[in-house]
Amino acid sequence: MIHDKLEKKISNLKNGDGNAFDYIYEHTHRAVYFTIFYIVKDKMYAEDILQDTFVRAISFIDEYREGTNFIGWICSIGKSLALNHLKKYRREIPTDFDAEAYKYGSNEPELPYIFDVAAKILSEDEYKIVMLCQVAGYKRREVSAMLGIPLGTVTWKNNEALKKLRNHLEKEDRL
Repeated sequence: MIHDKLEKKISNLKNGDGNAFDYIYEHTHRAVYFTIFYIVKDKMYAEDILQDTFVRAISFIDEYREGTNFIGWICSIGKSLALNHLKKYRREIPTDFDAEAYKYGSNEPELPYIFDVAAKILSEDEYKIVMLCQVAGYKRREVSAMLGIPLGTVTWKNNEALKKLRNHLEKEDRL
């Protein structure tokens, strides 16, 4: 199972095998990214914080207790960094005017709008589940293992979140 192999790679990384990082990153970065993106709601900052998260996680990898939920551990690091970012830059004036071009009739794809809507109307758990299942392409059982919640809960929250999004988009004539 992926969880067992991930734990083995983490153990290898703790023992100095730098090649194990590639596997760890590949199997965790999407969950961490969507956790961060939900908080900062800015792609550029989310990517920067994602890098900082992995640097910090590698620096403190010895503090991770093997056999616990690594994805939860690293997501909590990302969440903490994202919240610190918000506190530090809450008064910053955005200068990326293209980020919301879709609101002004440009030909940009609708995807950023859907991400914005999802972040506004879904709970944090629903948002994570939808982003991991629908956008990142993880299977529900993988998301269940990542987030440490039952498969039935993941399935239910995913379906409910998709219904909420569909209803909201239908009301705005976006579907």
